Amino acid sequence: MILLLLIPCLLLAYRIISLLHTSFTTRSLFSVPGPFSTRLTKLWYFNRVRRGHFEQDNIQLHQRYGPVVRIAPDHYTINDRAAIKTIYSTGSKFAKAAWYEGWKHPDPDRWTLFPDRDMKRHAETRKRFSSLYSMSSLVHYEEFVDQCADIFSQRLSEHAAQKKGMNLGHWFQCYAFDVIGHITFGQRFGFLDEGRDIEGTMAALQKLMTYSTLVGIYPEWHPRLFGPLSKFTWSGAGGRAYIMRFVQEKIRQHNDSKPKRDPANGTLQTQGFLEKMILARDKDPEKVTDYHLFMMGQSNVIAGSDTTAISLSAVMYYLLHNPVVLEKLRHEIDDFTARGLCSTRVTFKESQEMPYFQAIMKEALRMHSATGLPLWRVVPAGGTELSGRFFPEGTVVGVNTWVAHYDEEIFPDAKSFRPERWIEAESDSERLKVMNDMYMPVSGAPGSSLFSQKLIWNSLDWGREPV
Repeated sequence: MILLLLIPCLLLAYRIISLLHTSFTTRSLFSVPGPFSTRLTKLWYFNRVRRGHFEQDNIQLHQRYGPVVRIAPDHYTINDRAAIKTIYSTGSKFAKAAWYEGWKHPDPDRWTLFPDRDMKRHAETRKRFSSLYSMSSLVHYEEFVDQCADIFSQRLSEHAAQKKGMNLGHWFQCYAFDVIGHITFGQRFGFLDEGRDIEGTMAALQKLMTYSTLVGIYPEWHPRLFGPLSKFTWSGAGGRAYIMRFVQEKIRQHNDSKPKRDPANGTLQTQGFLEKMILARDKDPEKVTDYHLFMMGQSNVIAGSDTTAISLSAVMYYLLHNPVVLEKLRHEIDDFTARGLCSTRVTFKESQEMPYFQAIMKEALRMHSATGLPLWRVVPAGGTELSGRFFPEGTVVGVNTWVAHYDEEIFPDAKSFRPERWIEAESDSERLKVMNDMYMPVSGAPGSSLFSQKLIWNSLDWGREPV
């Protein structure tokens, strides 16, 4: 009995000693402000994330405390333009923090691109497959996107004709999944046909993201929780296991079927993402392995569908809530159409030439970025100075895209949806540069910009009177 009482006391004493040690070794950060409990525990941060809307909490913290805020004993969020460049620029030595461990399988041999903390391997993998994500490659998927956008437009027309309400967020998720499936595996999942969560895939992804977000705050628990929880379908770990099996089955089906070839010259017709990888694997099995097929396929599904659906929802939300903006956009579309600058099926390249359309996309993603947590990184060897403070090696720092996007000094009247701010800045190169430096929307899907823009375009005619 005495031993049982001693255990929590010893654990508490160990924790206090650890905190004192951390405070001593990072005394340069002792004065960093933040909620009092964040000096002692991650529980404040965990609870705020669990409750949702941490992006708003983070904005309010910076408004109250300034450019550097403590949210956990060794975690600091920063709102500083120079810090963004230092932490996230190409060639940065700031590795991803342990929070990303929650987004991968606990087995160290089963890594994936998004959460990979090995900077050398991550850079090598990106370089190896960068051609698949280049814009010159992505435009070849445009036919896949058009097919899904046409079906989505048909669903909108059906609901409008029947005067039925619809959950656009759900349908955007259906669209995103089908496009990702079409681009990655060469076949749609069928969400747009049925309008429902087929085999619980969406639910599994949502559970996966909830689990990974929260367990990443205490990454040491991930290896202990993942195995037992994977046996339960209701758990986030179970959702991850389901997505893994889902992707593996799609790859198996693809391997068992022969790619379609053009009989005239024997070449593959419009190639999906996986087809291109299989060809690369067959050409050089050492460079592109079976695990690469699985890893990249899974990354597309996990990173692509949710961020794209969120971005689409944001754009449409702000358009529908700002009828003056919507009308100006329709006027621009009519003008471009009358001048013959738009095809019947507007191409991605054509939409890129429309300044107001592009400004709307940018402003919507400024106001509602797809991620709401700081993008955590670890200070490299030797430490570094950020926003006037020295951060020792090993300290965890990050910038929240919402905090950057709602900085009133950079984006005056930041809570107002005003696409014109981007067009006005075109006449002031320095102002535009500052705005772009603080603009950091997150989008993880291959071609997400491509099929986001094309769907928004197709959706604009929903319920519109003929011109």
